[in-house]
Amino acid sequence: MTNSKLTPGIVAGRLPAPDYERNFLDHTPPLEVHEARVAADRCYFCHDAPCMTACPTAIDIPLFIRQIATATPEAAAKTIWSQNILGGICARVCPTETLCEQACVREVAEGKPVEIGRLQRFATDYAMEKGHPFVREASTGRRIAVVGAGPAGLACAHRLAMKGHDVVIFERRSKAGGLNEFGIASYKSTGGFAQREVDWLLQIGGIELRLGAELGRDFALQDLREEYDAVFLGVGLQGVNLLGTEGEDLAGISNAVDFIAELRQAEDLSVLPVGRDVVVIGGGMTAVDAAVQSRLLGAENVTIVYRRGQDQMSASAHEQEHATSKGVRIIHNAAPLRLIGKGQVEAVEFAYTADEGGRLRLLPETFTLRADQVLRAIGQRLTGLPDGIEARGGKIGAAPARVWAGGDCAAGGEDLTVTAVAEGRDAAEAIHLHLCGL
Repeated sequence: MTNSKLTPGIVAGRLPAPDYERNFLDHTPPLEVHEARVAADRCYFCHDAPCMTACPTAIDIPLFIRQIATATPEAAAKTIWSQNILGGICARVCPTETLCEQACVREVAEGKPVEIGRLQRFATDYAMEKGHPFVREASTGRRIAVVGAGPAGLACAHRLAMKGHDVVIFERRSKAGGLNEFGIASYKSTGGFAQREVDWLLQIGGIELRLGAELGRDFALQDLREEYDAVFLGVGLQGVNLLGTEGEDLAGISNAVDFIAELRQAEDLSVLPVGRDVVVIGGGMTAVDAAVQSRLLGAENVTIVYRRGQDQMSASAHEQEHATSKGVRIIHNAAPLRLIGKGQVEAVEFAYTADEGGRLRLLPETFTLRADQVLRAIGQRLTGLPDGIEARGGKIGAAPARVWAGGDCAAGGEDLTVTAVAEGRDAAEAIHLHLCGL
């Protein structure tokens, strides 16, 4: 985060101490046992299950809901985990309102879907306390390197370990979890859940976690190809796109992902500095999470500015409504022209935009927003592609023999935790078939 000594408008302790704990409570409380049974009873258990089709990991949703309805939540959790080993965090962060719940027959007929996400959380939270449900197969003697301990890497490693392979995960950061640990709003994953889920996942055995080990700095892809039977790359996206406007070097301007990561790791939220007037530039989930948390830290005025229309924001309508309910203003169809200030950012000038056949045109009309803190949230990119990797659209498009890739770093996909889990799981199955000579 920006150093408040250089940016006097960004200070800590804007709120009374008790407000921080209250503001960052779990924003979607878990279901109690009776509530879960009532919610499960609303399911029609459709034979064609449109909700299951809409789930990137293809969880058998009618089955696990029926298992909750029949008072067997542990069985429900295993149904979930058999397809999505990170079902606990996905239940918290997955945009169910645009995936399974949007496809729910109840949503179509009544405008109120079965609460699939909350039911998934109920089952996985309950069963996690009972231990690990899967048993590792006999060792195959094969070793696989997984680069990146985010959702894709963890899902890949777990599935491979289940099948008896030995896995070494290389992670550049000091903790495993990737965006689940560093990149989502604190109120979505409270009580250190992301790390508890990682610890629970590793109970399968056969997985070694090496932290602080970075591809390209501490080892090369070729080294892994020579030492291991297969390699999976789930390195995520490390680079952050810049605005490319005048004044971007002013103090008070930083990346929304860094802002969120520091907040996620803070033990005392009252010591985190935040601006009085915060402007977040972008239209995705990172922009929303950064904006909402700025408000919860005590910022008086928080504005998200997105260059296109509301319907083109990658943040769901549900998340946008959550932001506005917390006092965040959202301005659409505006792009930054310049950042204004003398050493410290003081304002941002924007031009209104028009979408002409998919191409944006800046309009003559402009406006200026006061800002002592500006957070960039206009996307991330893959940096430093290893030798032998072919790029497509700034991501991994093709890899050499015995190398697979998945998650945000790979071309295609939707940049969602649940999609990353699916890609990691599917890569593990492909690696297993390869190692078995099938």
